Amino acid sequence: MATVTAKQIQSFVKGEPKRHPIGGGLYLVVRNNATPYWMLRYSSNGKRKEMTIGQYPDLSLADAKADAAIQKREVKSGADPLVARRRIKEQSIRVVDDLFQDWYDNDIAKRLKHPHIPKRVYLKDIKPSIGDMKIEQVNARDIRAIILSIAKERPTIANDSLMYLKQLFRHGIKLDLLANNPASAFTVSDAGGIETSRDRALSIDELKTAFKLFRENQAKFTRDNYLACALLVTLGVRKSELCCAKWEEFELDKALWHLPEGRSKTGAPITIPLPKQVMAWLTELQMRACGADYVFPPRRVSTKLHMGNDTLNRAISKMFGREPGRKIQPPNLMGDMEHFSPHDLRRTFRSLAAYAGVPGHVAERCLNHKLKGVEGIYDRHDYLKERKEAHAKVAALLEPIING
Repeated sequence: MATVTAKQIQSFVKGEPKRHPIGGGLYLVVRNNATPYWMLRYSSNGKRKEMTIGQYPDLSLADAKADAAIQKREVKSGADPLVARRRIKEQSIRVVDDLFQDWYDNDIAKRLKHPHIPKRVYLKDIKPSIGDMKIEQVNARDIRAIILSIAKERPTIANDSLMYLKQLFRHGIKLDLLANNPASAFTVSDAGGIETSRDRALSIDELKTAFKLFRENQAKFTRDNYLACALLVTLGVRKSELCCAKWEEFELDKALWHLPEGRSKTGAPITIPLPKQVMAWLTELQMRACGADYVFPPRRVSTKLHMGNDTLNRAISKMFGREPGRKIQPPNLMGDMEHFSPHDLRRTFRSLAAYAGVPGHVAERCLNHKLKGVEGIYDRHDYLKERKEAHAKVAALLEPIING
């Protein structure tokens, strides 16, 4: 093969996408609409392998040949350059943040349907305590401090954090970065305790009290939070579905909200009919959004595009005199009412639907639940008409309570 010159390389780059052999296993790979790169082919343990050396023109022809020669010498000595490169990458995993990123990229991002959930827990509750610590320096006392700091106010998140910590350090053991898992000895009894299914639903009297107190304390409980609670209890949607809602999902002239595939917990799309009371609240929210893409844009300077996932939880808890992370707690403005969460408002919708005489299978579809058993297999009807009537009945019950 004739010696390839730098001038020929320039013509290769301008030509058709192709692997151009340079000699000695070195190739210049030209791609459509992408930067060309140098690739070396070699054999190790009887297997053909390929490795990228660098991009052109960052790496010149002469430098690419020199690098290829170095790698080929390694191969002749019995080493595998790809294995050596992987070892170098693994050595860069030194602190817990590095370990989490490797775990996220190579495990949970591929395995979980919603990998953002463990990532959010890590960034908020784990990283501030141990993110910049060397992996081998984290001990059981550090793990206990993390879960205890969360358990008092958010026992479920404490349990989740412990679960993710165990998985995170188990990933480190897999990579031979540490010998023991500092979280392995802890159980849920050390964190948030054994969880029981919540059955909290607000009565009509409790709803009257709650919305009255919300209105009387608008300096502490904003109008956006108020209307978000109104929509949750009237439509029965999930908090995450509402907080991330975009105006483009709504056909306001037809009083419909098209929740797209992938935005709901079940992943199934659904069209939600909007009663007249909801239309009035959405009209107000559209004015308040000032042209933003989201129904609930952030009201403070933030990198977020919409209302935060914890905003409503924190706002309601603060009304009950609970504010995580503060030594001096705010006053309890809700009296002796039992604490409730945004998800309890969804459960309250189901209770109000039953009270209003809505058939169970229609109420379940309002919640975007899959129907169970034989009915779920054979009944593909979406019950849009029936759901429209159901939401109208619940909205009629709630209108005097929410509109004061």
